[in-house]
Amino acid sequence: MDEIALKLLPLVVAMLLGSVLIALVETKLKSLFAYVVLVIIVIGSSVPAIRALAGHPLEVIIKNPQVFGDIPIRIDALSGWFILIINLTMLTGGFYGIGYLKAYRKENTNLSLHWILMVIFHLSMLSVCVIQNGLLFLIAWEIMSLSSMLLVIFEHYKPETLRAGLNYLVQMHLSVVLLTLGVAGLYLQTQSFDFSSAMQLDNAAILPLFILLFLGFAFKAGFMLGFIPLHTWLPHAHPAAPSHVSGIMSGVMIKIGIFGILRMILLFPLSKTGYLEIIGWIILGVSLASGLYGVMLAIIQHNLKKLLAYHSIENIGIIGMGIGLGCIGLGIDNPYLSAAGFASALLHTLNHSLFKSSLFYAAGNVYRAAHTLNLESLGGLFRKMPHTALLFLLSALAICGLPPFNGFISEFILYGGLYQGSLHARPVGALLLILTILGLALIGGLAMLCFTKAFGIVFLGKGRKPLPESDWQEGPGNLIPLYVNSGLILAIGLFPATFVKFLSAPLALFIPNFNLSFFNFELLDNLQQVSRATVGLLAVSLIMLGIRYIVTHRTVQEVAPTWGCGYNGGAERMQYTATSFVRMYRKLAAPVLLVHRKNVEFPEIFPHEKRTYETHPEDALEANLIDIPIDLMQRFLSFFRFIQNGKIQNYLLYGLVFLFLIGLLSWSKLI
Repeated sequence: MDEIALKLLPLVVAMLLGSVLIALVETKLKSLFAYVVLVIIVIGSSVPAIRALAGHPLEVIIKNPQVFGDIPIRIDALSGWFILIINLTMLTGGFYGIGYLKAYRKENTNLSLHWILMVIFHLSMLSVCVIQNGLLFLIAWEIMSLSSMLLVIFEHYKPETLRAGLNYLVQMHLSVVLLTLGVAGLYLQTQSFDFSSAMQLDNAAILPLFILLFLGFAFKAGFMLGFIPLHTWLPHAHPAAPSHVSGIMSGVMIKIGIFGILRMILLFPLSKTGYLEIIGWIILGVSLASGLYGVMLAIIQHNLKKLLAYHSIENIGIIGMGIGLGCIGLGIDNPYLSAAGFASALLHTLNHSLFKSSLFYAAGNVYRAAHTLNLESLGGLFRKMPHTALLFLLSALAICGLPPFNGFISEFILYGGLYQGSLHARPVGALLLILTILGLALIGGLAMLCFTKAFGIVFLGKGRKPLPESDWQEGPGNLIPLYVNSGLILAIGLFPATFVKFLSAPLALFIPNFNLSFFNFELLDNLQQVSRATVGLLAVSLIMLGIRYIVTHRTVQEVAPTWGCGYNGGAERMQYTATSFVRMYRKLAAPVLLVHRKNVEFPEIFPHEKRTYETHPEDALEANLIDIPIDLMQRFLSFFRFIQNGKIQNYLLYGLVFLFLIGLLSWSKLI
């Protein structure tokens, strides 16, 4: 083990030295140099990750009894899977960031801190995946939270960005408090910070410690736990951050919470408590609620990145449903159910990182071209950015779970597991699983409504408002990451069996005596045929369009304004807006949603004066469970403002009163 540690030491030193040298590099080369450092980290960490997936895990024990105790560094198949997903998204996000930040370079913005933070952020995520010493794990987790917060407030001169960063910082420290309590409880029970010591826990301590750690990781993942809203930081942080940071945070950082939950399921002897099946049902229910709530709120958003942020909550719910199903399978000793559940969760973790990061990169292109992400101000961008529009559409179809894309594969595996579970479960369990299937189908339908709105409003029709002057153009720097992700999205959709085989090593950690025969490869072959048939249909459609173009392209075409049905309004004003597109849905879902409206009444059919109609959506859980209590607390504390009055003599009096009270309490032996 010491020899391995010595081999890794030069790589670690090189990475740390590279991150420091970023500040010394010339401004024009700074982004490129930082990306080279990221590539070195990717290569250095991917090699042991690939070996772990191939069945050769790595374990290094660093002896340090004085401070942390022995520090185990373990890269098993689960760590390897998440390391590769992190590295892939960092490669595409870092590459996209080079072009995205050029505008800030022209504004003489100092980018050194940003790129150093990117390197630290990358290293901290990798560290969380491999460190299994609780105390050092908390330090790595805190570095990850702080570095990501500083990346979020890149445009710190905007008040709303600072508010989003503060919101994120506070909630992440609530996560740290829960994790610290869990690690402290583990140490008190086992006298060790090594996570593997959880196997020695007493039965009475297993469940409380697991709940503490689960809640801490659920904060990072963005679950919506009923009356404990752990998701509210996402819709604020993602829109505030630069688009490549949003893509990385949504693509992989929130998955660190998923990694933590999966790691705890592996390490905690939950089967000893007899509650593993119940835990699975709870996770399944919480995840279904998260998925539904996230997509329902996404539909009514007017900010494109905020819309995508709520879809992260939705997809975390889908991943959590797989984890819940896997736990149920373990609890009832059904390896087929466990395989379907954990496989769908792990594969959807990869899938979501691909299409969600692409959607955020595409949103960055929209912002660069239009200088706004407000859907009500956008429209007709297909002509200006056809590549971005088509790649956004591809990722949107993937996130909706349609063939021949990757989201279809992972969600269908989940559907299959839920269906098989309903056939073998008890009546109550079967009913719950059937309701879960219906809920998952509803999530998919609502996602299609949401992205039909997003794509149509942003890219189709005519521009609703004049765009500001911009020299931004589509180019390799802002398109290559989208094409890379899109290629992988299609590859997983067309060759699912190949990618599912990569999951055999991680699944073997959860399921005793696991082998690939647990999977119904006939089903995967059928999925592959469905994907290929869809590609064939698309190919035939393109051929027909090509024939139509050849036949008609020489025909003289007359262009005239759209007939306004007797009302000469501008065509752009007669289009659906983001609000009107989902008006019927908003009315149906009104009991769950919180939407404020202004200027609702329109007595005339054709008003002579200018009228406005605005809707402002809010998160009902955040408004009622976070905003209202904070407002009440601020009102209460405002009664004590008189204490801070700026008069030095009063402050001296406070000190004398304090000393008098201390003396009085000491004399009376109360302290």
